[in-house]
Amino acid sequence: MLYQNENRPPPMVERQRIMLVDNDQDMSSFLNLTLEQEGFDTVVVVDADAAANMLDSLNPDLVILDTISPEQDSLEILDRMRKHSKVPIIILSAEYEADTMQKALSHGADDYIRIPFGIRPFIARIRAKLRRTQHNENQ
Repeated sequence: MLYQNENRPPPMVERQRIMLVDNDQDMSSFLNLTLEQEGFDTVVVVDADAAANMLDSLNPDLVILDTISPEQDSLEILDRMRKHSKVPIIILSAEYEADTMQKALSHGADDYIRIPFGIRPFIARIRAKLRRTQHNENQ
């Protein structure tokens, strides 16, 4: 049986960075706090156009992109992000049309989560995407 030495600090684990793109202050604050409590570093960006431009410099491990913003075309932003990066992108949307989900996935989204959603399954889906990405990088 193995016992961890209580006098030794736990091994340092690099926190994974998530870029959260959402212009809804309440939702982004809630998700930011939740993700930080789950051990992630988060960068909140309220403008999707700016997020696409910042993707290379921030180098996130995952992007969460909310589609609520009426003044920005989420599919266009998704296309721009895909041209520059293979980072996993999860779309959050209040849209319940199957056609909308199909379009997002065909434009390169890795997952599509409808709002409202349960926080535990949401975190599990994030961890699954990150595990798969990390596994593919190690091969």
